[in-house]
Amino acid sequence: MIRQVQLISILCFGYVSAQVSYTIPEELQKGSLVGNIARDLGLDLMRLKSGKARLYMGDGAQYIKLNKERGELLIHEKIDREALCRHTTPCALHFQMTLENPMELFTITVEITDINDNSPVFQKEERIFEISESAAIGSKFMLEKAIDPDIGMNGLQRYTLKSNDNFILKSNPQSDENKRVEMILQKELDREKQAHVSLILTAEDGGEPQMTGTMQIHVTVLDINDNAPVFSQTIYKAAITENSVKGTLVIKVSASDPDSGTNGNVTYALGNSMDPVSKLFRITRDGDVILDGQVDYEQNKMFNLDVEAIDQGGLSDSSKIIIAVNDENDNSPTINTLSTSESVPENSALNTVIALMSVNDPDSENNGKVNCFVNENIPFNIKFTSNNFYSLVTNNELDRERTSEYNITVTCSDEGVPSLSSSLTLNLLISDVNDNTPVFERSSYEAYIIENNKPGLSIFTVKATDTDWKQNARVSYILEESSINGIPVSSFVSVSADSGVIHAVRSFDFEQIKDFEFRVKAQDGGSPPLSSNVTIKIQIQDQNDNPPQVLYPVQTSGSVVAEMVPRSADVGYLVTKVVAVDVDSGQNAWLSYKLQKATDRALFEVGLQNGEIRTIRQVTDKDAVKQKLTVIVEDNGQPSRSATVIVNVAVADSFPEVMSEFSDFVHAKEYNDNLTFYLVLALAVVSFLFITCLVVIISVKIYRWRQSRTLYHSSLPVIPYYPPRYSDTLGTGTLPHVYNYQVSRSSDSRMSDIKIGRADSQNVLMMDPGSTGTMQRIQSEKSILDEPDSPLEVRISLTSMTTRLYLRGAHMKPSL
Repeated sequence: MIRQVQLISILCFGYVSAQVSYTIPEELQKGSLVGNIARDLGLDLMRLKSGKARLYMGDGAQYIKLNKERGELLIHEKIDREALCRHTTPCALHFQMTLENPMELFTITVEITDINDNSPVFQKEERIFEISESAAIGSKFMLEKAIDPDIGMNGLQRYTLKSNDNFILKSNPQSDENKRVEMILQKELDREKQAHVSLILTAEDGGEPQMTGTMQIHVTVLDINDNAPVFSQTIYKAAITENSVKGTLVIKVSASDPDSGTNGNVTYALGNSMDPVSKLFRITRDGDVILDGQVDYEQNKMFNLDVEAIDQGGLSDSSKIIIAVNDENDNSPTINTLSTSESVPENSALNTVIALMSVNDPDSENNGKVNCFVNENIPFNIKFTSNNFYSLVTNNELDRERTSEYNITVTCSDEGVPSLSSSLTLNLLISDVNDNTPVFERSSYEAYIIENNKPGLSIFTVKATDTDWKQNARVSYILEESSINGIPVSSFVSVSADSGVIHAVRSFDFEQIKDFEFRVKAQDGGSPPLSSNVTIKIQIQDQNDNPPQVLYPVQTSGSVVAEMVPRSADVGYLVTKVVAVDVDSGQNAWLSYKLQKATDRALFEVGLQNGEIRTIRQVTDKDAVKQKLTVIVEDNGQPSRSATVIVNVAVADSFPEVMSEFSDFVHAKEYNDNLTFYLVLALAVVSFLFITCLVVIISVKIYRWRQSRTLYHSSLPVIPYYPPRYSDTLGTGTLPHVYNYQVSRSSDSRMSDIKIGRADSQNVLMMDPGSTGTMQRIQSEKSILDEPDSPLEVRISLTSMTTRLYLRGAHMKPSL
């Protein structure tokens, strides 16, 4: 890169002016350095920024940009000298840079130098010339000039011509710096030696590296009539068989003329047309000698013909044709049927006679010798007996199911050359015997039916085929006797004897039976009958006919279950988890949980898939203590079924606050429960059972009270008990421990039970409606919970209710 700096300081009207110029090659990449304008003008980088340096470029604005941070001129867009200036030299960009405070003006010139980035190009990729073979030496043919947009040594310099002995190049420089080129004939052309000449014209420039462009030149040599036709043979020999049909090709003659076009077109003619022999034959334009009459060996055994070839210029050549006539075998054998059978049983023995025939050929010697055979791949053969008599017999077992009918072709050929033959076709039917059992389309079947179907519903169809015929192929379907769980299979399905359609006898319940198997027998109508059987498996498909069942929290009518949430709970605090099951299967048992109603929807959310109830914001003092959530559990069936569960949540840090908030609700239930109690008491007042129950209840209460007193006054350390499969998650999350439960589900969902293990991270408060008078007892017992060595489970017994406080883990992992 060449950099020239001319600094001219002129104080004119209060501003300074200077000039700088740069020289760069074209095709520099975007971001390439043009020059350090700050250094070349002796300016400080701070001056460029404070003076708000700006470039005024006019049409060249898209090519150069200024980097004020480094004081450099950079390539903004790749510059193509040929597109910018074409052949104009020198090629330069002129623009100005201005600074303010004080005002300064700088003129910048960037000269673009050429690089060899363009190769010479011809306007056409090929050029075609048609030159007569009689063209004179020294004839000139003008060629197209090549164009190279580069200049100087990078531009077009010379032409070369490859692959020829007939032409040379002559190049004449022109004032427009383009080179005109001519092709001159230096050696005579001969179309018969070389009809087409292919040349390559190459244009070269002088750049580094050198670049070239090529053009294909195709020269077609035009013909003159300077050659006579020549036959390929001086004598042609051929043979023809007697009785050959008119139009038979006897022989083909050929004469070649190396000239082209009409000069090379050859026509043929036979000898003297007055000769009768010449009337038996004719010759075509292609040299085919054709039989044009009847030839008989007994009259003429040989023919001699003269033939002539003539081109369009009158030049000609002649040759001779010798034709020999051969005798032929012109009589075919004659076949006569003496006796034949129309049908034969498929269990016929080998060598059973099907037909008797006689064969005759009036020709003599080899032309009269006859051989007979039948068509291939059939279980029959033909045997020679004597005096030209033949018998057709079976030579393999017959099977009507594979082939029920045969068309037997008997062909008799003589030994003549060429051999002549005659054929006779016999139609033979194979009668059936019952030798095939019915065959089902499959080795076993598997079908599906949706539960709760209507009795009599068609499930599917079994199909068996019997390859026998008529009555032997008539198939009946029979349901084989078997039992399913001790019940006859006929109580489940039935089969149509004629069609094989299997119907459901009863309505199926997926929850009771999911699949069963039975067998169907197919029996034909032969004598004796043949049969086969097949195993069929019926799959009962589930239907969404059972709603979800909520396992936790348990909904009771006699007590209120409340989950406690401290007011210090953070966002994402796990309150509890709704656990539900669906006795259906597949997507009908996929459950989703949604919050239907809530006292404060902005405080809680329910996990769509896991049923976890978590806080979605920070609990504040303004939040009500009593929160009631209604959660709906839906399955994924069509249509879906659902169940709802009510979850009571107590937002409080102490039990008195909870009891005071829930007191209204408890009193309301106390009234209804007392009314029920009085009704029951009035009915059972005379019953001895009431007294017995009362004694048992008092005994149990006394026993539990003694146990609790013994536990409280014991000096032994209390070791917490963790249920099976309890795991600690190291305190991560709001509730640090894993909540395990086991569900045992029988076929009857009402007999299912759930076992829940408890950890020590969440409070659950259960209150009986009759507990309002026992708050002092709860507060006195609450102190036990605050002790670090208190047991995991504290049972508080009251007169008419039991308040159970469980310290439990909130995360549940099902173990089914």
